[in-house]
Amino acid sequence: KTATMKRSTILLIVGFVLLWNSGFIGAEYGLPYTGPFTLIFLRYLAVTVLLLLYLLFRNRLKWVGFKAVSLNMLIGFLAHGVWLTCVLLALAEEVPAGIVALIVTLQPLATGALSGYVTNEKTNNYQWWGLILGFLGVVLTVAFRIDFSNSSSIFGYLIPLGSVIGITIATLIQRKMEINDKNEKLPLDQTLFYQSLATMLALAIPSIFVEKLAVEWVSEFTFAMIWLILAVSLGAYILMWRLIERLDATRVASLFYLGPPVTMLMAWVAFGDTIKIMDIVGLSVVFLGVILTSRSN
Repeated sequence: KTATMKRSTILLIVGFVLLWNSGFIGAEYGLPYTGPFTLIFLRYLAVTVLLLLYLLFRNRLKWVGFKAVSLNMLIGFLAHGVWLTCVLLALAEEVPAGIVALIVTLQPLATGALSGYVTNEKTNNYQWWGLILGFLGVVLTVAFRIDFSNSSSIFGYLIPLGSVIGITIATLIQRKMEINDKNEKLPLDQTLFYQSLATMLALAIPSIFVEKLAVEWVSEFTFAMIWLILAVSLGAYILMWRLIERLDATRVASLFYLGPPVTMLMAWVAFGDTIKIMDIVGLSVVFLGVILTSRSN
């Protein structure tokens, strides 16, 4: 039984890393045809409608109380809305997808530093060294990418820090519910519905009033949206919350360290993005951090 559990967890990890990081590529495919706010709004409008239809069909749509709904909508706003908005704004500033993914890997440092205060899960010495090494690997790579004479370049590389803050807070709230507030924990389908609804509502205002819902409906945009809706917004997030149920917050967060090499490879294949020597050096440092973070004692 334990071996089966380990194999299933490994499959969850592989599936999550591949689907999650394909979102960077799908977003970059879609951005030439619409604005960042509109892309996220339309994506989560579709996700919300699909989940609503599913819940109605299964007779599972019900009011579960203000506290449970508000907590799950807050998590959704942070883990979907804030995270994605900052990622897409950085991509719109022409920060390479692989580098955006690398900056987002600062999340494990924040999660590891705060998890003890929020969830009472201890981060051991190996994990701390791993988290610090991961941080240094990110800084090393980004420092050689930023044009410090260009303020817009600096701003573009700082935007993903908003993603780090959003997804860290969301992960810690979710993990705390798993440990201490099980009464507020909803079934996965209802959780994703309320999270998607919150994201859609939050992005409606800027997409309508700032970007006027302007979209160029070409086949590339349509295919990108289908992938983002089904594979990323539904598939990747389902796998992530399944992993949070099985693993402590620091280990789940450390999976983001595996994203940059996957994203860089995808971006190289899809867009011909260059991979520089310092990218490889930074990734190597990050990988060493992953190994240490996975140590249990």
